[in-house]
Amino acid sequence: MEKELKFRPGDTVRVYVKIKEKDKERIQAFEGIVIRKKKGPQGSFTVRKVSYGVGVERTFPLNFPGIDRIEVRKRGRVRRARLYYLRKSR
Repeated sequence: MEKELKFRPGDTVRVYVKIKEKDKERIQAFEGIVIRKKKGPQGSFTVRKVSYGVGVERTFPLNFPGIDRIEVRKRGRVRRARLYYLRKSR
């Protein structure tokens, strides 16, 4: 299974994650803006969203078998590789 890894910081992505609860398995979507992406075999990426006024960040390893698929919803145009300034409240 090949995952779509052609996304960059600033892109809005939807990550489908397999969740196992007892003997059942379901897929949960997590949608947000990629604020960083590390390269290499041990690489990871962090996705940030605001849910009910609270910022939520989730970090996924690139080779995590629990990721079902990654959809790029919108391409972002940014000039930085690390978008930590999005954490600051407005």
